[in-house]
Amino acid sequence: MRLFKILSLSLCFLVFNCESTTKKTNSVAVSVSFSNDANNQPLDGRLLLVFADNNEREPRFQVSEGLNAQPIFGMNVDGLAPNEKVVFDETISGFPYQSLGDMAPGTYYAQAVLHTYETFNLSTGHTVKLPMDNGEGQQWNRSPGNLYSTPIQVEVTENGLKDFEIIMDNVIPEIVPPEDTEWIKHITMKSDLLSEFWGRDMYLGAHVLLPKGFDEHPEAKYPLMVFQGHFPSDFGGFRTTPPDENLEPVYSERFGVEGYNIIQQQEAYDFYKRWNEPDFPRFLIIEIQHPTPYYDDSYAVNSANQGPYGDALTYELIPYIEKMFRGQGEGWSRFLYGGSTGGWEALAVQVKYPDEYNGCFAACPDPIDFAAYCLTNIYEDENAYFVGGKHKKVEVPGSRDYLGNISSTVRESNHLELVLGDKTRSGGQYDIWEATYSPQGDDGYPVRLWDKVTGDINHEVAEYWKENYDLRHILERDWDKVGEKLKGKIHIYCGDMDNYYLNNAVYLMEDFLESTTDPYYAGEVDYGDRAEHCWNGDHENPNAISRLRYNGMYVPKIMKRIAESAPAGADLTSWRYK
Repeated sequence: MRLFKILSLSLCFLVFNCESTTKKTNSVAVSVSFSNDANNQPLDGRLLLVFADNNEREPRFQVSEGLNAQPIFGMNVDGLAPNEKVVFDETISGFPYQSLGDMAPGTYYAQAVLHTYETFNLSTGHTVKLPMDNGEGQQWNRSPGNLYSTPIQVEVTENGLKDFEIIMDNVIPEIVPPEDTEWIKHITMKSDLLSEFWGRDMYLGAHVLLPKGFDEHPEAKYPLMVFQGHFPSDFGGFRTTPPDENLEPVYSERFGVEGYNIIQQQEAYDFYKRWNEPDFPRFLIIEIQHPTPYYDDSYAVNSANQGPYGDALTYELIPYIEKMFRGQGEGWSRFLYGGSTGGWEALAVQVKYPDEYNGCFAACPDPIDFAAYCLTNIYEDENAYFVGGKHKKVEVPGSRDYLGNISSTVRESNHLELVLGDKTRSGGQYDIWEATYSPQGDDGYPVRLWDKVTGDINHEVAEYWKENYDLRHILERDWDKVGEKLKGKIHIYCGDMDNYYLNNAVYLMEDFLESTTDPYYAGEVDYGDRAEHCWNGDHENPNAISRLRYNGMYVPKIMKRIAESAPAGADLTSWRYK
């Protein structure tokens, strides 16, 4: 790698966008430690120093890559003992400032967080240190057991930040799991496949929505809908009572809607009422929990770095749930749906397990063709951060709104992740793609697709991604083997102004599916005009509404698919009671 040869230049000019490569930073030393009351044992992890220029929320909850980004700095600690002091000085890299000495003058609130790591002895023979999920869905700023300090006010003057000390004396508490209700059950099971890979007990979970009449119809066996997506704390979008009359309306900045929290409750209650209508088919719906030490979910496929999550979910968790709650237990009766991460997962699982599922509905999926890995072609481009010729380069955008206004770049996203955790341990979006798609390195961690500092692409790794996880390439390569099995099963939806440019990969997938598949794929690819991220095929309602209707919107298409494809002798009646 070229990292060490160009480090002095890249850290200042490429990475942190300093005014010049010769700019001097102010000398500063911030001392951080944790008290015996917080933990009395030595700890490994990522130590983060966070600042916010307001006191609206704790600094740890204000970290982002967008236009409202707040300063954060990070370093690894190994065997840090109670009361042992660690110093953040001007040499510790941060985001969006390179150094503590570069921070703009003003009043800040400072906070330290220790994201603790656990040691894993993998079945591959490697030993790695990673953050274990503790029931929160792999979120460093609220993971139980992590240490943090009470925010303190500090000043940055024209002469820089004065030295100060922070003591972490708080521990993020355990999360209380949701309780079972008449309608929703919560299950957890140990995965033998994952436990063997990780060298410790590993568990999978799910929230199960039961159909109306489940107890009254013991003879019924139900089809299954699997909602893929990020870590769900409970089953979402289902509420047995009308909206709370005393609920204070909350404005949604994302959708520009006042009282969006009330709308969410109303939509959840409306789905409950529809779920109970006489003509609504009786299904089991599950939202699965499969966080890994790298992210809030595993991407639902087998992976060199994360282990056999695809097999664990398809051959361990789902049969376990179907046995417990009287599922049909056959491929014709299982369907996949979800958006964004869940959209990629729905399509990937259908492609990799074509006989085990009978259809996928993939909304706004993460890149499904790596020739359009957002705005980067990982096979032909040399650099992921900049494009251009000899005399001019342009930075690659990372996110936009429906009018094309840019709020962050690919470089910025990756450099924030590098502050949050090295060795693909940030829990961020680019790092989880790398943890899922990359081969395992000699050190036991994922091999980088590109140099995290410079953006230079490793094309050997890109070829590994292509052969194992580029869904368009895999379909084209294997269509003569799987095409017949996938006929009628692939449905993809995306807004043509997706915030992360995910529509570009969908275009390429559509070109293949519509033009070159033999047999014809007989599915659907559809686009929302000027629709942003999470558009899921609803042309009648805005994203703010349609994203709340996933659990019911594909049911008519699923029923049509069952009628057309269920094998002779399949049970099509026991679950169709009123």
